[in-house]
Amino acid sequence: MVVMEESLRTMTRVFRRECHRVLDSERTTIQGADGMLMVLQLAMAGVNKQEYGDFGVALSEVLAAWKYFLLDKLQLSHNDIPLPQNYDLIRKEYDCFLKRTNTVDLIDVFIMFKELRINEDPEEPLTAMQLFQFLIGEKESLEKVESLPGCPATPSNKAGICSPQIQRVVWRVFCSYLGLLVNSKNDLALTYTLDNPNRSLGHIAFTDLRHAACNNASSFFLTVTSFVRAIQLGGKGYAPPESHPLRKHIKGLSEFLNFVDQCQDVLGETPNPREAGSKLVSSIRAALVKGRSGGDPVYFAAEDTAKSLKERISQIHTMQTQSAVGTGISPARPKAYAINHCTAYGGRETVKVLMALLDEEALVPPCRNKAELLSEDHAVLNGSAGACLLTLYKSPEAPTGSSPKSLRNRVLSQQEHIKSKVVRPTIRSQFACTYKDDELPLNRVLEFPSASQLPTCMHPAPKQTISLHASVEEECDSTGMDNRLKEATNLRCEGPGQSALGEHSGNAWNRAGGKGTQPEQLRRATGTLKRKLANRECTDQGKEENQPPQKRPPAKAPIGGLGKRNSKAASKKLIAGQGKLTGFFRL
Repeated sequence: MVVMEESLRTMTRVFRRECHRVLDSERTTIQGADGMLMVLQLAMAGVNKQEYGDFGVALSEVLAAWKYFLLDKLQLSHNDIPLPQNYDLIRKEYDCFLKRTNTVDLIDVFIMFKELRINEDPEEPLTAMQLFQFLIGEKESLEKVESLPGCPATPSNKAGICSPQIQRVVWRVFCSYLGLLVNSKNDLALTYTLDNPNRSLGHIAFTDLRHAACNNASSFFLTVTSFVRAIQLGGKGYAPPESHPLRKHIKGLSEFLNFVDQCQDVLGETPNPREAGSKLVSSIRAALVKGRSGGDPVYFAAEDTAKSLKERISQIHTMQTQSAVGTGISPARPKAYAINHCTAYGGRETVKVLMALLDEEALVPPCRNKAELLSEDHAVLNGSAGACLLTLYKSPEAPTGSSPKSLRNRVLSQQEHIKSKVVRPTIRSQFACTYKDDELPLNRVLEFPSASQLPTCMHPAPKQTISLHASVEEECDSTGMDNRLKEATNLRCEGPGQSALGEHSGNAWNRAGGKGTQPEQLRRATGTLKRKLANRECTDQGKEENQPPQKRPPAKAPIGGLGKRNSKAASKKLIAGQGKLTGFFRL
């Protein structure tokens, strides 16, 4: 493993010394194994966005494409591995991302080493298969523990407070700030530092910045600088319009740019690399721990990371001073659009130290847990959550009002919808049982008076209109009734068990000589029977009124006779509860 480390360092040292021969910028930074995997994930998600409209990719697809990508770029055999879908587009997007951010990966360094080496340099420090095994994390490369700073010795009650995730995130934020000072086009470095510490620049602010940079065909940092400078200068020819999406994030963007400007001033004003590096690291630590208590895990991780970086910067500066050859890094030539022009001459030595530090960071073995690396929460330092790199680069969906609700809300809304469909029972009269459900209630049919206006008689006798024809019929009926009653009376009187009434009637008849008295008794008996029959008919008529109206036959025109008029009144279709009340109102 020591031979592998030394070979990688030799390869990187030669590249850094001779890269000005093949690259346009001498501030080009190197993407390590973890950075290469993250860029590949973003490239695959971008291709899926172009092809299918969804910015996203499955972890299994990334890991399968990762192995094929390494073998293909190293020109090794990959016949036994299936070709990823849209691989040509993915490879093109990957290369464009590196070129746009002024970065190269370790495979590019390995390929360019053969062209840049001189006679004094070793011919081939390592083979393509050895580099593949290092990048994929196989064999002896897994035996080496990641060169991240370990937690300082703490008492037992504080043990385990610095989790590996927080250590890794804090370390990456420190290196991203230093890398942004060296290479201002590194968009990944700005991604990790834009809202760390918290500047109220969340997902929406980053998306607006990314869209603005894409429209201007520039890097993230150059877009932020030009926008903030235009706001500060003002004027019609400089200030962006009020509708500019970055207008609402001007406060956070100004805080970020002011902090970076302070770090650039340290590079330009401090000639000693050790002192300058110590000030830079201290400034980053102070920004991350501001407002945090001594027991915060971020506080412990930031303290330990700052201490380790200061020691490493001092060691690198000592080695560069004692080395006769050096790295061959020349100062950047100042240009009109240069962002870090303060470091053009004054910070030359410090920049050389920082680049050597970043090169060592790129040679760190890859993370063992790929899933944890790709889903790592980079917003753990600013108090938010759920902001992995892929999620941060994905544009937030505009609210349409049809967003999926939680299961609880969907169940409650469905229950309310069902309850709204239930037919609530209406208040009906005491005769509502005689109606069907589709018929109107009684209070919709009739407007009844109050209880004080109702008649005291439940079934009042109907008012009868007697005509001449009806009077004749009644006389005939009465004569027939008298004859039948007379016969019945005679039979009862002649029988052995005659009643007192019959005896009394017979004696009275004999005493009167059979004249005058007997017709009067018969008339009384006939009237009594008629009243009983009338009461019985009224009772029967009241019973029939309570029956459902649809079961009674339709009424017919009267023909004559008292009995027929009573049957007509009984067969007349009435609404329940109406009965004699209608006749009462007619009165």
